[in-house]
Amino acid sequence: MLGIQNLELFIITGLLLNMAPGPDSLLVMSRSAGQGWKAGSAAALGIGSGTFIHVFAAALGLSALLAASATAFMLIKYLGAAYLLYIGISMLLGKGHESATHATPVLMPRSYGRLYLQGFLTNVLNPKVALFFLAFVPQFIAPDAEHKALAFVVLGCIFNFNGMLWCHLLAASTAFASRHIQASQRIARLLNRTIGALFVALGVKLALSK
Repeated sequence: MLGIQNLELFIITGLLLNMAPGPDSLLVMSRSAGQGWKAGSAAALGIGSGTFIHVFAAALGLSALLAASATAFMLIKYLGAAYLLYIGISMLLGKGHESATHATPVLMPRSYGRLYLQGFLTNVLNPKVALFFLAFVPQFIAPDAEHKALAFVVLGCIFNFNGMLWCHLLAASTAFASRHIQASQRIARLLNRTIGALFVALGVKLALSK
């Protein structure tokens, strides 16, 4: 179909890659733990929208231009790194609020629209995601396929759908654990700052990547 090959292997590998820890997973977990599964879901939907941008850009060849242009890559890379640093530092400096039902501090309330935008920017400003699709997806398209761009989009949508399933499972499980594990305010604040430190580390790593 459309020249797609080894679809089962693509799905299994894609699921394993989606489950690997990264900025997207950390964002979903932090929002779900602090504000419930709906907040994590909003961030996840933003991440999925960002992934669609990368998929269609790669299918149209825009990601290839990004890979070929050192200036464009550096610009987007530094924007993405700065955004990850912004999220991390905000979490490190934030004091949170104590919930009325338990001692776990939560983040300042955000509209679901802002959480969606945060997920979108976290994903779409990471040029390594664009390069990942360029390197990974073509391996599962036959060289003689007539509609390579369409096959690329189909595979990208499958990858993104599986990623959304994982992110929403992560959101639900994190929110469930947050409700049922009565952590002290000190431990919860430490966890929040640990995740913030991880975002800072990911931002620095992205900024130094070549």
